[in-house]
Amino acid sequence: MILRPRSIRLRLTVWYAAALAAIVIAFALGVYLFVRASLLREMDAQLERDLATVTRVLREEPFEINELAQHGSVEFFQVSHGNVVVAETPGWSKEVLEKALAEVPEGPARSWRSHAGQPFRIRNAVLQLPGQPRVVVAENEQTLRTSLESVAIILLVGSPLAVLMAVLGGYLLAGRVLIPIETMTARAGVITAERLSERLPVENSDDEFGRLALMLNGTFARLEDSFERLRRFSADASHELRTPLTALRSVGEVGLQRELDAAGCREVIASMLEESDRLTRLVDSLLTLSRGDAGALSVVRERVELAQMAADVVEIIGVLAEEKGQTIELRAEKGLYAMVNPEMLRQALINVLDNAVKYSPPRGRIEVRVRRTERGEAALEVQDQGPGIAREHRALIFDRFYRADPGRSREMGGAGLGLAISRQAVELNGGRIELESEEGRGCRFSILLPIT
Repeated sequence: MILRPRSIRLRLTVWYAAALAAIVIAFALGVYLFVRASLLREMDAQLERDLATVTRVLREEPFEINELAQHGSVEFFQVSHGNVVVAETPGWSKEVLEKALAEVPEGPARSWRSHAGQPFRIRNAVLQLPGQPRVVVAENEQTLRTSLESVAIILLVGSPLAVLMAVLGGYLLAGRVLIPIETMTARAGVITAERLSERLPVENSDDEFGRLALMLNGTFARLEDSFERLRRFSADASHELRTPLTALRSVGEVGLQRELDAAGCREVIASMLEESDRLTRLVDSLLTLSRGDAGALSVVRERVELAQMAADVVEIIGVLAEEKGQTIELRAEKGLYAMVNPEMLRQALINVLDNAVKYSPPRGRIEVRVRRTERGEAALEVQDQGPGIAREHRALIFDRFYRADPGRSREMGGAGLGLAISRQAVELNGGRIELESEEGRGCRFSILLPIT
């Protein structure tokens, strides 16, 4: 089981310490190896100089080789012909270096340790001179090893101290860096459903914490808007449901208090059925919207000729228009097809056209157009001669239970759900619905769909 620190600050410190320790170890090892290589290279250069000195004497003044061995600048060397030693320094025999001849072959310099434990660097060479003498030179490595031990001690002691100091600094730095997170956490802790207007502080909108705070503030803003819509929806739904229920109760109580004949009873029952029908329509609308929100509506699409659908809807709503003396004019471009659910799209168009009939004046004219737009989409447009919608209401007109004129909408039997259902139906079919309106000059609703 891997133990994982719960604190981000501690986790950052651990990762920082691990990375820094690896870097320091690699750096220390690199320094040690570099110093060792430099010292060995310098010692090997000295051996080559010693070998060159002995070689020069053998070549130019061979009889002076013993003088070099006794009083020369080369501390350790031996010259031999076969098994016969020609010359050697006093230190050579003292350190018993002749045993190195069997262990150090001819070639580059190598390290060797005597039986007494003394380290040496030895260079063994056969010279290209008469008799091919063998020359072996040596240097004591003790000074080099002492220097390397000093470097190792400094690195072994200094590296952990450097890592420890860096870890402490990293821990403090991580704490300072995470202060904005702690501030946001504390502020977010006090934001509840009743205080969604609160926002997180943003110290610097250009850094990561600032962008996080802005993103969370945007989320809180959307939540606040959703909660507000939910509150308004709940209040409106309660009010709309209470109205027909109250009417039913009132009509029933009046019927019980009066002595009614058969005609009077029929009138009371008719009133109750009317309110019951209104309540049923309202509940059905709410159920449709809630199923759409939950993704429970199955959208089975088929290729539909839009001009024919518009004609069917005009025929259905035309009866209501005739009661107000209104005229519905249909101008449809033939041959426009869309992949839609016909029932859902028909209901969306019925709701839009029904609104146009409700809000247009008696003997007014309503235009229904089916056409291809410049962007290659199919448009179902409904233009009325109603009072229009003020600019401040246009963005909200498709919200549930929203009414630009609440009193007038209720008088006409509306619950403020028709356009919300229309928008949901159109969007589920891959389209969109748009509104163009000027106050006092009517509205034009456009249902836009991809052409197939």
